[in-house]
Amino acid sequence: MTPAGDIVQTLAASGQFKTFIKGLDATNLTAVLKQQPHLTVLAPTDAAFAAYGDTAKLLADLPALQKLLLHHVINAEVDTAKLKGAHGPVATGAGDKVVLDGVGATFKADQANILQADVKASNGLIDVVDQVLKAGSVPETIADAAPPAEEKPAAEPAKPAAKKAPAKGTKRGH
Repeated sequence: MTPAGDIVQTLAASGQFKTFIKGLDATNLTAVLKQQPHLTVLAPTDAAFAAYGDTAKLLADLPALQKLLLHHVINAEVDTAKLKGAHGPVATGAGDKVVLDGVGATFKADQANILQADVKASNGLIDVVDQVLKAGSVPETIADAAPPAEEKPAAEPAKPAAKKAPAKGTKRGH
């Protein structure tokens, strides 16, 4: 892919991101990806969306689609040359994290292989990925690095606190 302008124009010029662009249009994210500077977009190909499942159903649920698409946007330019040998989570536009992995022979974003890295656009970079990243999923790489036991205590204390109600000063139980 040769740069054709901003991120959306560059994706469109390639011809292999029609479903991704259709989703951006449906969720009003096209303008954001055209204007916001210093982005990295992990762009799934049309083949990746076809393998993901029922795209018509996906395109019909706009709030879920918007979150899914924003999970593919990093609010910084992440050059894979700086990623070589590194492994760790980065925040996405959806408010969650994606794990970037430059340790192995191929670069990865969560479970997806980065097929083509650092495609330059006027407002950032595009990394072509072979899978649609699942928003909110915990990839194996995170499970290995941080056992789920670390997350459980944060949820458990809320249950007992919610059950207790303060006793009123005028009434006492018999």
